[in-house]
Amino acid sequence: MDIYQVGGAVRDKLLNRPVKDHDWVVVGASPEQLQQLGYTQVGRDFPVFLHPETKEEYALARTERKTGKGYTGFDVHASPDVTLEDDLQRRDLTINAIAQDHKGQLYDPFNGQADLALGLLRHISPAFVEDPVRILRVARFAARFGFTVAEETQHLMQTMVENGEVDALVPERVWQETQKALTEENPQRFFQVLRECGALARIFPAIDKLFGVPQPEKYHPEIDTGIHTLLSLQAARRLTNEPSVLFAAVTHDLGKGVTAPEILPHHYGHEGAGVPLIEKLCTQYHVPTDYRELAVLVARYHTHCHQVTALKAKTLLETLQALDAFRRPQRFKHFLLACEADAKGRTGMEDIAYPQAEIFQQAFIAAKNVSVQTIIAEGITGAAISEELKRRQLSAIRQWKKESATLTMEDN
Repeated sequence: MDIYQVGGAVRDKLLNRPVKDHDWVVVGASPEQLQQLGYTQVGRDFPVFLHPETKEEYALARTERKTGKGYTGFDVHASPDVTLEDDLQRRDLTINAIAQDHKGQLYDPFNGQADLALGLLRHISPAFVEDPVRILRVARFAARFGFTVAEETQHLMQTMVENGEVDALVPERVWQETQKALTEENPQRFFQVLRECGALARIFPAIDKLFGVPQPEKYHPEIDTGIHTLLSLQAARRLTNEPSVLFAAVTHDLGKGVTAPEILPHHYGHEGAGVPLIEKLCTQYHVPTDYRELAVLVARYHTHCHQVTALKAKTLLETLQALDAFRRPQRFKHFLLACEADAKGRTGMEDIAYPQAEIFQQAFIAAKNVSVQTIIAEGITGAAISEELKRRQLSAIRQWKKESATLTMEDN
């Protein structure tokens, strides 16, 4: 029985990156042998065991044969006669098919180390096309490492889209890979790779439709809305690794795909136009509620933040209430980050100042400092409390605007 470390742990050590997960493959053993050694079997579809002390996963070397559509349509064969190379050959990419023994000796039958040096994501065998999840994984690894997809792998991915294999992806797995990709170093690469092979139009059609849609003249008309969306995501990642903010950056302009100037010239960029598309996307892929809520709010109100210096006190307060900022101040901060990312999501605008976020925050603080307890202590009761609170918050915002040396706006 021989044990090898495999997959991401070996790859990341070679890249001098932190190793998060340790996966092991066992060659020349049976399930009964591992159980006798104290390993606990946890895999149902194929033999995976937990080490009796470290609780890390140890899988018996195995081969797979395609038997149906999707990533579950496989017949798995695991036995002592399956070799290390047999096991590595079933993996997706050469960079993930490097093994290391307990002495530190590397086994690299598919030249994964060379592809690491070249920064290439290359499939191992034609069997790559049998698992549609691999399209998402390639896109996610591109987002993580900034690697290029090998030309022959790109061709196979396009084939998987054309033959409908990509349509077998289940919503949960699409979201799982997307959520991981959002917090990678270059999340925009995830969507770029999907688009280059045609998968974006099948998985996220509302995002794909943004490409080719021009930006308004007052912005940067030389880039289209799809490119702006990716630049906004890139800007958001520089600001935060909070995935709900990054998701909002991707979806904030979805409405422009259906309200382009040539389609609805008077409604282009209309606030909230993308909300139904966001709701549909979130329902389809079971996106968590907090992601959905923030994305909807950013789609509806990001222009309010951009134009905060021109807003009347009444509009400022109404927007803060619509954002539920007083009860959920952390989400309000996330909203401001997404708005800032949108502003910086244009060529040459990456390092611009965005004072609107601080201005909006100051307006929030002015209104938040109004004490409801003081109102109650004055004997005001029932529904009148809410009305008085609103009146005083409005007054506080007006006073703040009047005193603020950073604002030149007037509340008419």
